[in-house]
Amino acid sequence: MTPANERTIASVTHLSSFAQYVFPLGNFIAPIIIWSAKKNDSEFVDYNGKQILNFQLSVFMYSLILVLISLPLLIYGFVDLIGTNCTFSNFEIDFNGFHNQKITTLIGVAIVAFVLFMFLKVFEFILIIYAAVKASNGERYKYPLTIPFFK
Repeated sequence: MTPANERTIASVTHLSSFAQYVFPLGNFIAPIIIWSAKKNDSEFVDYNGKQILNFQLSVFMYSLILVLISLPLLIYGFVDLIGTNCTFSNFEIDFNGFHNQKITTLIGVAIVAFVLFMFLKVFEFILIIYAAVKASNGERYKYPLTIPFFK
């Protein structure tokens, strides 16, 4: 395989992770297909395939953690917001002061987690393009904050 072909295939492997916007799990399936087909032909393509897969798995884990934080908090906060008064027989407790502060805090944490998730997706988009350009230039690029699942 010529160096130009290696660089092209490595770049396409990075860019293939954008398939996530076309079909579910495309960010894993498309790079795996390209990487597994060409990893034995080129060490450069093998390296780049591992990098994009490690990055995509890491982003998936970070996203899952953020969703697991924000979704239950949002659901609990909005459901709990509906009933701010508790009644036990003839005894009524008004939780409005403490309760509103607690709900505001929960919803605030959930919103922060959601904003972090959106930042993560923008960060992912930019880094994929940057890695594809680096691969196109024949340079090795290691994504930041990546857990090395494949070595």
